[in-house]
Amino acid sequence: MARTVAELPSGARITDFISLGVLTKTFPLTAIRAVLGSTGKASLRQRDLPAHVVVYYVIALALYMHSSYREVLRCLLEGVQWLSGPGAVVKVAGKSGISQARTRLGWKPIQQLHDDIVKPIAVESTKGAWYRSWRLVSLDGSTLDIADEKENEKAFARPSASRGSSAFPQLRFVSLVENGTHVLFGTRMESIETGEITLAKEVLASLEKGMLCLADRNFFGFELWNQARGTGADLLWRVKKNLRLPCEKRLPDGSYLSRVYRSPKDHRHGRNGVVVRVIEYRLEGVQGAEPIYRLLTTIMDHQAAPATELAALYHERWEIETALDELKTHLRGSRIVLRSKTPDLVRQEFYGLMMAHFAVRGLMHEAALRADEDPDRLSFLHAVRVVRRKIARFASLPPSGPESLS
Repeated sequence: MARTVAELPSGARITDFISLGVLTKTFPLTAIRAVLGSTGKASLRQRDLPAHVVVYYVIALALYMHSSYREVLRCLLEGVQWLSGPGAVVKVAGKSGISQARTRLGWKPIQQLHDDIVKPIAVESTKGAWYRSWRLVSLDGSTLDIADEKENEKAFARPSASRGSSAFPQLRFVSLVENGTHVLFGTRMESIETGEITLAKEVLASLEKGMLCLADRNFFGFELWNQARGTGADLLWRVKKNLRLPCEKRLPDGSYLSRVYRSPKDHRHGRNGVVVRVIEYRLEGVQGAEPIYRLLTTIMDHQAAPATELAALYHERWEIETALDELKTHLRGSRIVLRSKTPDLVRQEFYGLMMAHFAVRGLMHEAALRADEDPDRLSFLHAVRVVRRKIARFASLPPSGPESLS
C-alpha cells in the first residue's frame, strides 16, 4: 500500500539535525564488523552501500520516520564517508538500491548487534535505578502496527477487532526495562498471534543475579515463575485474586509465606510446591484502586525488603509504560506504522528502532550522571531533538559525548 513520505522543510538538510556520533559511540564499527563477520553478511566486494553503512542506516531510520529513505541516507553518507577509507566517494543510492542493500543485510545481524550491545547501563550512582542492592527491572509487552502489505499480513497477522479486522497487521513484542534508565533490553518480537508468555520465556534469559524483576499479574504462572527465579534474579510479581495462597507462616511485617504449585492436583496433594512470600495491601483513598493487591516475591527476608517498601516499589512498574510510550510515540513521532514492506525488513526495522531508543537513552543517562540528576527528570523528546539537531565532528576525532540536556 503506497504512502506519502514527508520530506524535510525546504532548505533544511538532515545533516543539520542528526548526530551520528551518538550511534557510532553506542554501536562501534568494530562491533558491527564482528557481527557482520559472524553472520556471514560482511561485504565481500565494493558496493555503493557497504553492509556496515546499512547497519547505521537501519538505526538512523528509526530517528527519522518522517523523512524519506533517501533523505536519511544522504545525511548518513555525509557523516560516514570516513568509514570507507580516505578519498572514498559514496553514492547516494535510490529507493530501490536502498531496499536491495537492506534485503542483502537481512534482520539477523541487526538482532545480533542488539543482543550484544543493548544491556542495562545504570551504575552505582544512577539515581532511581536501585532498590537497596537490587537493580530494578520490569517485564512487559506491547504491539506495533506495520505496513499493510500481503506478505506482512501473512507473517504477522492482524489483531481481532469488534467490527472485523484491524486496519493494519501488527507485531507483538515483550521486553525488560531497566527502571532507572528506561533502557529496553532482552527484547523479542513475533506475530500478534504469538502470546506474551511465549515471548517472555525468551526474554527472561536476560535476567541475572542482583536484579529485582517486577511484573504484572498477567505474566504469573508456575512455569514462568520457576524459569525466572532460576536465572538468579529476585522477583516481585503481582498475581490474580483467584490464586490460592494459604498462609503457612506470618512474618512480623504482615507478609506471609505460602506455596505455589504446578497444577491443582499437586496443590491438593501438597507436593512439589515452591515457597513464596505474599504481600497483600490496599491503596486507601486512591480513586480506581482495586479492593486488594497481592504480590509474590522470592525475597524471604522481611528485614532485607519490608512489605511496605515492596508494595510501594511495585508501583514503579509504570516505568516500563513510560519507556514503551517513548518508543511508540516520541521516537516514532506521529507515523501510524513501521514502514517496511516485507517481514524480514519489518524485523530489521524493529530492532533498529530498539537500538535507536537505546542510543538516546544512553545519551540521557550520561547527561544525568554529569548533572547529578535522575534520568527521569530529563526530557526524552528533548534528547531525541538533540540527537537530530547536531552533526557529529568526525575525521580522526571520536564522538564528543552528550550535549547538555538540562
